[in-house]
Amino acid sequence: MAHAHKLEIFRGLWKFKNNTQKIWGVLAFLTFITAIEVILGIIKPESLTGTSVLGMKLLNWIFIILTLVKAYYIAWDFMHLRDEKSAFRRAIVWTPIFLVLYLTFILLTEADYIYNVYKDGFVTWNF
Repeated sequence: MAHAHKLEIFRGLWKFKNNTQKIWGVLAFLTFITAIEVILGIIKPESLTGTSVLGMKLLNWIFIILTLVKAYYIAWDFMHLRDEKSAFRRAIVWTPIFLVLYLTFILLTEADYIYNVYKDGFVTWNF
């Protein structure tokens, strides 16, 4: 017996008649997010590249956040996490989010340390 999947996205704001329409709706949403990333990557607005938040440009933070949104939504709809129990959904979704945040923290901390070693230390830039 087939399991009926929910034919709506954005918590019921958009409803579809069948799975094909839903797939096209999700594809349109993911394409829109990707287009925003590409446009920001090409234009690189001065207001976003000049502003630094926690040691990284605001534009890079926007890219990280939009990538996490896309990954979450792919898992939510295409991997059918919306039909699972909430504890399982949280285990699947929160683990990569915390892992990405932790790895971002490590990257920023180590990069800042290496930059200061080359800037103020005895090691010179040789590349």
